[in-house]
Amino acid sequence: MHRLIVAAGLSLFVSGALAAGPSCADRAAEKKLAGAAKTSFINKCERDATTACETQAAERKLRGAAKTSFVNKCVRDSGAKAG
Repeated sequence: MHRLIVAAGLSLFVSGALAAGPSCADRAAEKKLAGAAKTSFINKCERDATTACETQAAERKLRGAAKTSFVNKCVRDSGAKAG
């Protein structure tokens, strides 16, 4: 089990480095969105990223803390959330 977690962690670093892109806020700025339109765009962008990452976690059959950690890192690496 420990090896599986280590392997999943290492694959996150590789896939994260390849998938990094502009954040949702950056994409909203490129579209020159402001106010409610910007907020709506960013929320949808973050929801879409979270859904995609949760789907990946399900495909990898991750559960509990491993799933939470994977989804959080995946969302960050996708550029949905800065930081």
